[in-house]
Amino acid sequence: MTKFVRLLKWILKAAVFFALLAFALNNQQDATVRLLFGYQWRAPMTLIVLAAFALGMVVGVLGMLPGWWSRRRAAAASASETTPVELAPADDTLAAPLHGV
Repeated sequence: MTKFVRLLKWILKAAVFFALLAFALNNQQDATVRLLFGYQWRAPMTLIVLAAFALGMVVGVLGMLPGWWSRRRAAAASASETTPVELAPADDTLAAPLHGV
């Protein structure tokens, strides 16, 4: 069963790759992105879509960083405040295994 699932995953990956390749090949014409103050950028449409995706990823990661840093600081502070738990003294009456094995 796992070989079948792995095969399905590879088929899905191949389908996505070929769909993106077909998109890139069908959108090679130049497009113009008009920016502020009269600036413009002319590039193939595929490159513009890729740049917009990459810019969105960067903005998303930068937006997640403050929360990640605060959770990391809180975890480090709570780890330094915890005290070790004292273990119960060993008792010889427990001769049987604890897990019933």
